[in-house]
Amino acid sequence: MAHHHNTSVNLDEKFVFSSEIKKKLFILIGVGVILTIIGVFLAKYQEDHAHAEHHAQAVATSLVADAHADAHATEAPVHGEVDAHGSEAHGAEAHGTEAHGAEAHAEGGHHEKPVWAKRLIKDLWQNNIFFAGIAAMGIFFVAFNYVAWAGWSAGIQRIPSAFGNYLWVAAPLTLVLFIVFGHDLFHWTHDYLYNPKDPRYDELLDGKSAFLNNGFFIGRTVVYFGLWLFSWTTLRKYQKNEDIAADAKWWHKSVVTSAFFLIFFGVTSSMSAWDWAMSMDPHFFSTMFGWYVFASWFVTALAFITLIVVVLKDNGYLSIINENHLHDLGKFIFAFSIFWTYVWFEQFLLIYYANIPEEVGYFVQRLKTDAYTPMFFLTLFLNFFFPFLVLMTRGSKRLGIMLKIVCVVVILGHWFDFYMITTPPVLGQNGGLDGIFLFLELGLGMIFVGVFLFMVLTALAKLNLIAKNHPMIQESVHHDVF
Repeated sequence: MAHHHNTSVNLDEKFVFSSEIKKKLFILIGVGVILTIIGVFLAKYQEDHAHAEHHAQAVATSLVADAHADAHATEAPVHGEVDAHGSEAHGAEAHGTEAHGAEAHAEGGHHEKPVWAKRLIKDLWQNNIFFAGIAAMGIFFVAFNYVAWAGWSAGIQRIPSAFGNYLWVAAPLTLVLFIVFGHDLFHWTHDYLYNPKDPRYDELLDGKSAFLNNGFFIGRTVVYFGLWLFSWTTLRKYQKNEDIAADAKWWHKSVVTSAFFLIFFGVTSSMSAWDWAMSMDPHFFSTMFGWYVFASWFVTALAFITLIVVVLKDNGYLSIINENHLHDLGKFIFAFSIFWTYVWFEQFLLIYYANIPEEVGYFVQRLKTDAYTPMFFLTLFLNFFFPFLVLMTRGSKRLGIMLKIVCVVVILGHWFDFYMITTPPVLGQNGGLDGIFLFLELGLGMIFVGVFLFMVLTALAKLNLIAKNHPMIQESVHHDVF
């Protein structure tokens, strides 16, 4: 049975990126900056306090050892044991000093940054690659809808299309972070690992050196962003021309460009996941990791698309959108939450079954440690159980308020997922849900959310909000889900 649709659709809508919206985003970014500064201060204070306690304990131990040595020295004339005990005590003290020196050399000989600094660098990298992937997935959403000749999505096409604008921020930031802080983020960047004469030589990494080297890594990253930005700017140009002149040739050009984009995006999306995330733990490898990160990026992008659509609809925009469009977006989130879980479980099951040391260590570090175990299960709940149970019914996928709740949870859940991927290789057991997390990690996350939304809304305001001359726009106007 067909449903009645509201025929009062305005196809000439323009999104106004008002000063009020910008003010809210700047407040969000400002609050994030303040929380991040507090988090850095607390992390530094905690680390300095721990070092002070460790130093005090070492001094106390040394004083006790000296007292024992003095006592033995005093008793020596009576028992005739000066040389024996004195030498023993001195030897023990010398051994302790030597051990401490070796430890200091191992930890600080390569100018290791303090933990709080590495934590800040890691958080910058995590957030940047997370939102870079979401931006690329926005282009992917537009591209596969062009190639599929999908009409239902014509009314919301401009929203994911605007995501690509964030790549102008992500591209330089990715390169700068790697060039400046590569040694802190990626173990494989250290030259001594490839010198057979060095005791720290790593035969496994030496075998991967043809792929994992600074020049090739930077080159691949430039190619990823170059291809993505070229495709995005080309599609945007065609969309702009389509708004000016109602000529189907711009749609056909978009279809062709999208087809080429999908071909190389299938490769570059996986390769970027290997480079930016999997190589942070270079001894670990998984043939499913590219799909795993793809699923995480894509379902998060779907959540952002849906959230922006619902909020715009609530604020009087997108008159073309009805509950049937929301239903389809809800189905996408529901389906790809299950897909992410499928890839997650298959990767876990295969690694568990094979029990290969290079692979199983990834899950041991995250599942069987106090630092990450709570977040391991929290991530699974937020990314699968919650969206699966809430979006299971037809009605929940057609209610804006339910979609907004699920979208926020999914975005947060997959942000946690990227935290779990990137943190253990850099911080070891110094990560996890602690008091500092509420300031440093969440504060920096707020900054990136604010910057991402600012770039997206800036691009959204530059073209018509609805692709009014799209050949299938009427299919979107009358879209119905039985």
